[in-house]
Amino acid sequence: MVQKGQASIVAEEERQRRRHIVQLLELHYPGLARDLCELEFASPFQLLVATVLSAQCTDKVVNSVTRKLFGKHPDARSLATAPLKEIEVLVRPTGFYKNKSKNIVELSKALLDNFGGEVPQEMDLLTSLPGVGRKTANVVLPVAYGIPGLAVDTHVKRLSKRLGFTKWDSPDKVEIDLCSFIEPASWAETSLRLILHGRRTCKAIKPSCRECFLADLCPSYLLT
Repeated sequence: MVQKGQASIVAEEERQRRRHIVQLLELHYPGLARDLCELEFASPFQLLVATVLSAQCTDKVVNSVTRKLFGKHPDARSLATAPLKEIEVLVRPTGFYKNKSKNIVELSKALLDNFGGEVPQEMDLLTSLPGVGRKTANVVLPVAYGIPGLAVDTHVKRLSKRLGFTKWDSPDKVEIDLCSFIEPASWAETSLRLILHGRRTCKAIKPSCRECFLADLCPSYLLT
């Protein structure tokens, strides 16, 4: 049976381990949220559309698509009146192009009708838009407006479980667990750093554990 004093020591060691991981991520991936986001955009609206398109698609492909898309339709007014078939052709490389095309046209119309064409800065208003979930809002709010938000995508969920930050698969529960020990001012940056680390090192298949700067702090690696 673990004594109260021993439990306190274990809890403090775990806090220190998590704090050290967050510090190492910052050291290896410096910068603010806007610097760490790999999506290309020139306005909050363009970031919103690019983030919607990024679902189950790489940022590289999205950037290739949005250069053409925003070249023709740079704002909500233009995209809201664009022929749906034209948008489908433009965004097809991102996958699920029919749903994505419909959503970005409809959210553009909703922005014009309800927000004067501007992207709102509140979670509940953002998630009221077609195709915009909590993850998308948690990218847009900090990157576009500097408002704290922690986006949980497939990389963040995978790394959070491997690093022992959470046991859950639900993005909402993973977000709660991460927010419980990361300072709000660092939510967005830590999320984006986990994404970058997941893309470059801690991959879903064949993670590069031996080259990982977090290996000595990672319970998944220490168990191998």
